[in-house]
Amino acid sequence: MSSNPFGWPDWRPGDPPPPGAFPSRADELAFQRALNSETAGQRAPLAAALRGDLQMFAAVRTERSRFVNDLDRLANIVRIAWASDAFFALVLYRLRTSLRSHHIPFAPTILHRICMMTSQVCIGDPVVIAPGVYIPHGQIVIDGAVRIGTHTILNPWVTIGLLEGNMQGPTLGDGVFVGTGAKILGPVQIGANAKIAANSVVLHDVAPDTTVAGAPARLVADRREPADGD
Repeated sequence: MSSNPFGWPDWRPGDPPPPGAFPSRADELAFQRALNSETAGQRAPLAAALRGDLQMFAAVRTERSRFVNDLDRLANIVRIAWASDAFFALVLYRLRTSLRSHHIPFAPTILHRICMMTSQVCIGDPVVIAPGVYIPHGQIVIDGAVRIGTHTILNPWVTIGLLEGNMQGPTLGDGVFVGTGAKILGPVQIGANAKIAANSVVLHDVAPDTTVAGAPARLVADRREPADGD
């Protein structure tokens, strides 16, 4: 999406639309399509995303992670999706975003509804999830302009989303661990390999290789190497 496709003064991607920006429902839908198209090019192709997710699930669950060929890999995707509602939800998300990127109507909405009914996982259209994310169980809400890096683990009852008045959501680096019931809200940056303790509420940036806990979340552990001279 261009920096200001609607000509709104002083508007930037991530800002809410200005008051009265949408004279009609058609204008509002056009804005939503523009926001979705901005994220479409940031996602991995469907096959690559599913391969990454399968590898991550197999590694965490200590299952076989080497596959003879694509048919063997597909069979294991189906097997794990049948056994895990959370993996099934992730597969549906990948299919939905792929269909939407090819401008296929109706089917993405149906897949989204199935995902919520079967897994209690709600992932918004602008969300970009890198290949290789692990979700052990459902009951997860992710919405807004959110970015989630590879090797991230999202536990149940997690909410990753927006604060009122800002459409820009959190960005999670690679290898982030988000504990059960945690909430990460607003345009915050979560550094690589950070750990968010269970039931924490994160409203500020979290440095890489650190652990935060509490509501609001505060630093409780720092695994970073000390700088020379410290």
